[in-house]
Amino acid sequence: MGGFTLVEIMIVVVIIGLLASLAIPAFQKVRSASQDKAVFNNMRQLGAAADQFFLENGTNQAAIPSLIGSSNYIKILSTVANEIYPQNYSQSMPVIVSGISGARTLTYIQ
Repeated sequence: MGGFTLVEIMIVVVIIGLLASLAIPAFQKVRSASQDKAVFNNMRQLGAAADQFFLENGTNQAAIPSLIGSSNYIKILSTVANEIYPQNYSQSMPVIVSGISGARTLTYIQ
């Protein structure tokens, strides 16, 4: 009855380690791109809600509580990667979201 030798087991462990070292960075890149797309979509929705608020109220300033809520323009805004959304919106100003996964910042220009 033959078993595996220590050398064979070590070779398998090294191969698995090499495959993991190739796969993990690719996974993190795809994850970052997915988070950025979700945050960008939230930014687009906030920009559209702010524009609608500006048109309906004849103003050029909007606070986040007037945009998000059960009776407002956006029912709920789910964070994806612990990002921080601005609390106030001004007409013709870009939406800047920071702290995406603690490191990235995105800007949405309407």
